[in-house]
Amino acid sequence: MRVPSVTFKTRVRNEALGGPNPFEWKDVTSDEIFAGKKVVLFALPGAFTPTCSTTHLPRYEELYDQLKAQGVDSVVCLSVNDAFVMYQWGKAQGANKVFLLPDGNGEFSRKMGMLVDKSNLGFGMRSWRYSMFVDNGEVVKTFAEPEFSDNCPTDPFKVSDADTMLNWLKSGKQ
Repeated sequence: MRVPSVTFKTRVRNEALGGPNPFEWKDVTSDEIFAGKKVVLFALPGAFTPTCSTTHLPRYEELYDQLKAQGVDSVVCLSVNDAFVMYQWGKAQGANKVFLLPDGNGEFSRKMGMLVDKSNLGFGMRSWRYSMFVDNGEVVKTFAEPEFSDNCPTDPFKVSDADTMLNWLKSGKQ
């Protein structure tokens, strides 16, 4: 399976703009993220949420260099949040290695078959929690959390973690 073709709406710093908000919009395509690269992408329900902020993102940030040592070109965290939220979350988390990718409209998550309704928590449509290894746009391995469903009463976090991905990469199965 290939990753879906999507254009992500991101914000990048441009010091020439000056002022308190020196950012401008930059479209980033799936091809720019995945073509010709080995990418670990992990997706989570939301920035600033408990598991995402205390464990999921921090552990990928912590193991970033070890993932890179396994031949990974980039580590990407995707969430159905807008670029402003993802920027502030990354800043609050001190995340400076993992690329935080806003899937603001949930288009990538929907095309991956990973968009779920989390209205029971007041979240609306969000990404299911999963991780995947992508080689040149081709999904090689996916670790999707169990109990995939709309309005899931729990937030499973058993297989999409950084340690599971690192151990799989070390096994040489890719």
